[in-house]
Amino acid sequence: MDLQAIEAAAEEIRALGASLVAISPQTAPNRRKSERENALSFPILSDHGNSVANEFGLRFRLPDDLIAVYKGFGNDLTVGNGEDSWTLPMPARYVIATDGVIAHAEVNPDYTRRPDPSELLPVLLRLRTHAAA
Repeated sequence: MDLQAIEAAAEEIRALGASLVAISPQTAPNRRKSERENALSFPILSDHGNSVANEFGLRFRLPDDLIAVYKGFGNDLTVGNGEDSWTLPMPARYVIATDGVIAHAEVNPDYTRRPDPSELLPVLLRLRTHAAA
């Protein structure tokens, strides 16, 4: 649902001069399937083993009882992610300016709480206005 919400705002985001990418620990075939199923106009990059998420301090391991729940629902992360760490990234959004400075960062350990992508538009507008000045 989050990818679809970002896709719904993608045109406005690009109109402000930004590019979009998502990052996922999924294997390449599963990543491509997500791109197709969600009709995304932006790529999903692979982060095998959540190594990038780990570098940003966003990687966490599922507790054993939750792993059992995932398996019970047929959601085996070892298959989807192609490795057996049972780790996931926390949802995070970054706006990175063309000079490499992080202009906006949002991380929430509660995966059910994701901001509306339109909340990024004022940040992008400020960056575009600042760059034009």
